[in-house]
Amino acid sequence: MSEISAFNDKIYIRDLSIRGIIGVNQDERIEKQDVVINVILFADTRKAGQTDALEDSVDYKKVKKAILSLVENSEFLLIEKLAEEIAKICLDDSKVQKVDVTVDKPGALRCTRSVAVEIVRTRESYGQ
Repeated sequence: MSEISAFNDKIYIRDLSIRGIIGVNQDERIEKQDVVINVILFADTRKAGQTDALEDSVDYKKVKKAILSLVENSEFLLIEKLAEEIAKICLDDSKVQKVDVTVDKPGALRCTRSVAVEIVRTRESYGQ
């Protein structure tokens, strides 16, 4: 029997709603807007499942705080750039092998609920 891939283990951070400066239009550069972020962290959680120890898992509270700080203090033009920077934060944790990041910008276009960008990055994406 072959061993199950660690990429099958996922940690979700869902519907993280944050306000930040994001957009190319002049009015978007003045007031903070809502963005909704969803992250899937791909990591091998088997050891944490056995030991019940935080140091054997991804500290997703730490990841969330880093994302909050990034968005609250950023002034990106594009949600694509924001998604890329979030992916880098997630992959800073050596236990994370792959990340799926979705950034939604509610109300970005008239007659739509949201516009979103989704990216998938691996450690190899950044030469790690």
